[in-house]
Amino acid sequence: MTNKFQTALQLLFPPRCVGCGDLTERDFGLCGPCWRDTPFVGGLVCDKCGVPILGSASQAPFLCDDCLRYERPWSAGRTVMLYRDNGRKLVLAIKHGDRSDIVYPAASWLALAAKPLVEECKENVLVVPIPLHRSRLLKRRFNQSALLAKALAANLDLPFCLDLLQRPSEKGSMKGLDHDLRFSKMQGAIAINPKRRPRAMGRTVLLVDDVMTSGATLSAAASAILEADASDVRAVTLARVAKSE
Repeated sequence: MTNKFQTALQLLFPPRCVGCGDLTERDFGLCGPCWRDTPFVGGLVCDKCGVPILGSASQAPFLCDDCLRYERPWSAGRTVMLYRDNGRKLVLAIKHGDRSDIVYPAASWLALAAKPLVEECKENVLVVPIPLHRSRLLKRRFNQSALLAKALAANLDLPFCLDLLQRPSEKGSMKGLDHDLRFSKMQGAIAINPKRRPRAMGRTVLLVDDVMTSGATLSAAASAILEADASDVRAVTLARVAKSE
C-alpha cells in the first residue's frame, strides 16, 4: 500500500529541479544543465575560505591571495560553490525568494564541504549560524544562515546552537563597500549571547554562512567566539565571492 501511495504521489508530483523546475530523477536535486552551470568548488582550494587556487600538492598551507593578505581568526574554511551563475541564483533564491526547498540539497553539499573540517574533532563540534539583527529578521521572517546551519548539523549529526551569537546593533547593508570599510563596519557588530557562552567554551565551533565576500562578517563572528573561550573556530559557506566577481 505504501509503495502504491508513493508511486501515485510521484505521478501527481514528479521530481523537479530546484534550480529551473524541469523534471529530474529524484526530489531536491539539480537537472543536468543546472548542475553543469553551478560552479561547485573542487580540486586544490584555499585552506581558509575554500576558493579554488593554483598550485601544487607539495605546497602547504594552501592560501588564496586574500587569505594571505588579511588575517583570518578562524583556523580553516571551505565553501560549496562560487557566487556566480547558477550558484548566485540558488543563494538568492534561498535568501530572497523564500525557497526553503533548496536548503535540503544545500545542506548535503555543505556537509561534503565541511566534512574535512570536523572529522578529527566531531565529538567536540558545535554548529553555529551567522546571526541577523532582529529588525532584519522581522523583515525577512527567517535567517537563511540559520536554516542552512540547522540542516547541516542534522546531516552530520552534530549539535546546533541557534543563538550563540547575536547582533547588538544593525549596521546596514555592506553592498558596494570596499574591503576596509566592510571590516570597519563590522567592528563590534557581532557578540556572544551571555546565556549561551558556556556552550562555546572549550569547543570547536563550526560557523555557517550563506556567502563570504571579504570575510568581515565571519571575522567578527569568529573573534567573538574565540573571546568566549572556544578552543577553535572553523567556517563553511554555501558560496564564496571570487576575486573576479
